Amino acid sequence: MNKKILFPEVQTYLDAHLQADAAKVALAKPAFDGIGSSELAGQLSSKQKAQHKLPTWFTKPNIYYPPPLSIEQTSSEVTASYKSTLAIGPNLIDLTAGFGVDSYFFAQKVKKVVSCEINPALAVISAYNAKVLHVTNLVVEPVNGLDFLQDTNQVFQTIYIDPARRSSSNKVFKLKDCTPDVTQYLDLFLTKAERTIIKTAPLLDLTAGLSALRQVSEIHIVSVKNECKELLWVLDRSHTGTPKVICATLNQEKKRFTFQYDEQQASPNLATGPIAGFLYEPDVALLKSGAFNLIGETFKLRKLHPQSQLYCSGQVNSSFLGRIFEIESVLQFNEFKKGKNWLGNVIVRNFPEQAQQLVKKYQIRPSHDNFLIFTQTVDGYVVIKTKILQYY
Repeated sequence: MNKKILFPEVQTYLDAHLQADAAKVALAKPAFDGIGSSELAGQLSSKQKAQHKLPTWFTKPNIYYPPPLSIEQTSSEVTASYKSTLAIGPNLIDLTAGFGVDSYFFAQKVKKVVSCEINPALAVISAYNAKVLHVTNLVVEPVNGLDFLQDTNQVFQTIYIDPARRSSSNKVFKLKDCTPDVTQYLDLFLTKAERTIIKTAPLLDLTAGLSALRQVSEIHIVSVKNECKELLWVLDRSHTGTPKVICATLNQEKKRFTFQYDEQQASPNLATGPIAGFLYEPDVALLKSGAFNLIGETFKLRKLHPQSQLYCSGQVNSSFLGRIFEIESVLQFNEFKKGKNWLGNVIVRNFPEQAQQLVKKYQIRPSHDNFLIFTQTVDGYVVIKTKILQYY
């Protein structure tokens, strides 16, 4: 940690150059004695990335930033805040703290947090920033979290771990390919704490996760603006039976959809006859859950086709997790092909052509509120002209 980065003139420079190209700064002559151009550019790039992702850090003077990759890999504030609500008891240990964002938010909810980070340089930065942020109940340990957990006599009610999902060449998502492989330490976790929270890649299949883990009481599928950001597995020492699945959308309005995992295979309610009223497009968190028929049953919707994952209803239900469109008309695809001057943003669901191909082929112009939804119903391929009523 180069303390010269914290000199007032350097901090002023970073604030004044927030719109600058960090790559150009890295290639320029050093602007300050004792600070390399690439080092200064790294601070600038990381601060730029933190502006929207980590506003608490961005707006606080004298924050020391890690390399940009650490900012990219860390949780956002909105997801870290959600995660903190899952902690139980007064004492928590974060085994893979990184830049310390999750540890910071856990510290807002519990009495004491032990934050372990195996990278000593990153641990120093995290400890320094904790002081700047006036967090007094967080202790940073520059150690391997698993070794610390095995050797310590401290008592924890909650363990949190976010295994690294990068191999030497690319990203991975299977539990056995992550570092560490949490499946090898389940006995340790369940012995050392009442609750363990494991963050995994959003791509991990729920069935595969349940096969590899045990005592899973809850699975949290967390999305922001229709992007699945986190898949969280809550293991409770005393839990038996099926887990609860919680789909959480953390947008301007936060919504949740909850069900028991063994309830997901409800009977489909397919839409037959004319399609009118309102079209429902589920958020990615709902789709990840696999509860396609239960979605229709819960929100009293009819499914357009067993494989389309689109729904319709004569009513608007604003509690729905996803977008809602007002249906203006429904055209058979052959009928659509005869038309001209089409206007609308293109959505493709269970349709043989891609959106980009359709836009080019039929010269479809974009629109702010109008959407053309290409899909399949029980009666065949259709194009549904709609106007959006509710965003994610």
